[in-house]
Amino acid sequence: MCRLALKTASSPFSPYSVLQAMESMQEGYDGSGLGLLLRGVEFADFNYKDHDPILSGVAHTMDALKRLNHYMEGKGFSERYDHEFDTDLSKIEATDRHKYFLRVYRLPEDWNGYSQKQIEHELMMTRLYLRKDGEEHGGDLSVFSIWPDVIMIKEIGWPLVIGDALSLHDNRLKARIVMAQGRQNTNWGVNLHACHPFFLQGIATMTNGENTAFWPIKEWLESRQFPGYVGYQSDSEVFTHILHYLLRELRLPLTAFKHVITPLNTPELDNHPQGDFLKGLRNVCKRLIIDGPNCVIGTLPDETTLMVMDHKKMRPGVIGGKPGEWAMASEICGVDAMIPDRDHSLDFQPMRENTIVVPAHREQYEVWSQFDSFPC
Repeated sequence: MCRLALKTASSPFSPYSVLQAMESMQEGYDGSGLGLLLRGVEFADFNYKDHDPILSGVAHTMDALKRLNHYMEGKGFSERYDHEFDTDLSKIEATDRHKYFLRVYRLPEDWNGYSQKQIEHELMMTRLYLRKDGEEHGGDLSVFSIWPDVIMIKEIGWPLVIGDALSLHDNRLKARIVMAQGRQNTNWGVNLHACHPFFLQGIATMTNGENTAFWPIKEWLESRQFPGYVGYQSDSEVFTHILHYLLRELRLPLTAFKHVITPLNTPELDNHPQGDFLKGLRNVCKRLIIDGPNCVIGTLPDETTLMVMDHKKMRPGVIGGKPGEWAMASEICGVDAMIPDRDHSLDFQPMRENTIVVPAHREQYEVWSQFDSFPC
């Protein structure tokens, strides 16, 4: 098992507060990895307002950093800001960390005529090239994202220790959304890319559980010939790609996500107002049906956040908060740590048919049911 924590707020806050919430749930993970995603970013020493892409990752050697610099310059990216962590490497378990980088780049000038879709494709291909380059050089370069308003940090170890090692308590980094996952290694090796959250073209998810339907889902996604459906250092990465496929390729609304990964059974669909459509969707996407137990928490580019779980409900999740500030976590103590001064009567644990959504306005959360109609 793992533990998940997400906080979304109208005003930017420190990611360290979410790591403190992870500490309250530490019995649910083993220190084999931490993943952090920050969305709606604010830097203390840089006026970030133009939504230029931010490159996140780790250069394990000086040579890797030089290759990174050479590639980005050759592509026409111009560096605007390079965040310098106040690091204490004595607290990091790995011994090959040359530089943690968060860099803001201006887009290449020859992209000026590109459509938004072309720019997003090129950003994805840039990340994939750099990740492959690192793999081809013995894993000396790890790149997690290059995207506007998004930062990703991944490291092996205990969440709060990593936060201390990178001085995330210094308030130099803040965000309106922070996702954190404390990993418990089960079927996969201990490496940076296996740490959740996973990210693809603005869509991010993290999971507590084990996706036993991983291999058929992975093979089906790979057969789509979409270049971003690669990697798979964790069986949970497919959730990000399924959500991406639903929203970006099929162009279906978020309400359809649960109908793809955990469809209703035939008698239930016989009585559903959109039963015929949903039966067709189930047939077309039958290879994407999951077999849990899983709890999935995610975020979208417009700062919508969501939580779902499979029918087994053996990996719980809960939401709580107040207008303008909400938290999702694997345990209620995690929500307590993130938003202690809330109305506890609003706490809610989703059922097997529910999708929990906090819209970008953050005034309240919504509970969607698979038994209800949805726009299609």
